[in-house]
Amino acid sequence: MQKLKQANLYRSELIPVSGKLVERYNKCLVKLGFTATKLKKFSIDGVGWSPEVAEEKKDENYLCNGASNPHGIIISPLQNRKPVYSPYHSFDRDMMQLIFKSYSKKINDITRDSAIIIDFDQKIDTFYEPLDVLKYDEITINFHLMDNLYHQQREQFQLIEKFKTNHNFINEELQNQILESAKQYGDLRGRDLELPNLKFKSGSFYTKAFNGVYVLRDFIKTIVVFEDMESYKEAIKDTIHDVLIYHISQPELIEKLRDHIIIEVNLEDIVNTSKYDRIKKFEFAQLLTETQHPINDILSDSMLFKSYLNKIDIKSRKQVMSVELYLEKLERSNAFKLEDMVDEQMYFALHKPHSSLSVQHQDLIWRLLINVAPKDVLFLYWYNKDQFYKSYDTWDDSFRDWVIMTITKNI
Repeated sequence: MQKLKQANLYRSELIPVSGKLVERYNKCLVKLGFTATKLKKFSIDGVGWSPEVAEEKKDENYLCNGASNPHGIIISPLQNRKPVYSPYHSFDRDMMQLIFKSYSKKINDITRDSAIIIDFDQKIDTFYEPLDVLKYDEITINFHLMDNLYHQQREQFQLIEKFKTNHNFINEELQNQILESAKQYGDLRGRDLELPNLKFKSGSFYTKAFNGVYVLRDFIKTIVVFEDMESYKEAIKDTIHDVLIYHISQPELIEKLRDHIIIEVNLEDIVNTSKYDRIKKFEFAQLLTETQHPINDILSDSMLFKSYLNKIDIKSRKQVMSVELYLEKLERSNAFKLEDMVDEQMYFALHKPHSSLSVQHQDLIWRLLINVAPKDVLFLYWYNKDQFYKSYDTWDDSFRDWVIMTITKNI
């Protein structure tokens, strides 16, 4: 990952945490029912998730009390507008933006000496079966302050009111109580610590529950797509919900998404785009073995590209150039069938969200498409960083150079 880090492509916007902030973070973990981290230094993203703590705990989802109860931690106003690097839901960053938009001033004040625990309450205690994800609807975002600071403020107010009553101002025990509270929590009288809950409508979304599920319910008919085969097999036994259920590997999924005007593709248009060029080069790179030149050079130099294209076997050559070959033949005759000539996965990779979709829906569908056919390294980096980093580890070192160059040119 060193090359990615040098190119600022590996979690480059994490916030460093040390000293007092570690202590506050641990108090939040303990309050949530988790164990404190033993790390003295680590970093966090927008929702308070830390890759170092996740590695220590050997749990990417360590901020979740089960699949239906995710949480967040705010210990710094710097978390505002920061990425959420390992989101449990596709809308996690949207919820964080709502929180900071609603309470940025209060967060600035509270995190001076405290921290905020976020409870994303979906009104679901736990999941029992895969289609329980359909229960997602309106999420209530609740807030809890470290050391119950809001309640300590209420207590200070009560002590002060008592102090003002009758002759209590000479009550030494009461005076000591007020002083002890002020020493421990500071003077809370002039601070606005109240954070009323917020409501967030989930709509269509992706969740890591059941090893990955897409719920597309803002279209002609609700479509549920599972990444995990076992969860899919369990879900199709359901006879209650009127939804369409697919596994992400089923070719019928792409056809249904087109029929429902969720995705589209125009091969004549896309062959002239940088997206097609990236996908074709990715496909080509997977077929190259024992090259005399670095893969980065082969993919970057048109002469070398043609040279090596002619060195691979004819079947592989047709696979790489299948779209262009199909379009050439189509100009001469309509007798040629796309499914007979164009590699299926490559064809799927060339789809895009339908132009009529909202930006939010387009982002979700891009994520789905890149997971159906992960052949565009740029979009894989944009829409599924977890999978990108896993794939990056398996790639040839020279191919990694090409990937880094491709991404940096587009950000």
